[in-house]
Amino acid sequence: MRNGIRRFFFPPLTLKFLIRVCVVAFTAYFFFGQICTPLLIQGSSMEPTYHSGGINFCFKLKGLISDPKRFDVVALRFAGSRRMLLKRVIALEGEQVEFRDGRLFVDARSVEEPYVGYPCNWNLPPRKVEKGNVYVVGDNRSMPIEQHMFGQTAVSRIVGTPLW
Repeated sequence: MRNGIRRFFFPPLTLKFLIRVCVVAFTAYFFFGQICTPLLIQGSSMEPTYHSGGINFCFKLKGLISDPKRFDVVALRFAGSRRMLLKRVIALEGEQVEFRDGRLFVDARSVEEPYVGYPCNWNLPPRKVEKGNVYVVGDNRSMPIEQHMFGQTAVSRIVGTPLW
């Protein structure tokens, strides 16, 4: 009787069981490491769209499927580290971007930005986005322009897009 109880609660490790565990572990590693990487959002540069302390997933296959479009939120590889930045694409290659009294102008036309929740007084002279690059900036424009990390970045630095 005692031996039967032990087998019921503690079945012997079988080859099938070990294969299943390995397949599940590999699938989880591949999915969360290569396709849908978890992100912990730190900082307020994307508020009110994304809040500091929030958790999201970076869908890495989006970059293989399509090129970034204006107003897409993208995750960028930060220079030489495992850190990523969330930023919004506001201009594409070949376009001219500038800020005048807090308003965004692309190719000298004013662009509405409903996702910007705070007043802004940024001024930035016109600059052309080079080939193979996009122009990115955070949504929180209440901070002084000098405190923001933004600007032209290579499309190759884009890792993916947040899922939500």
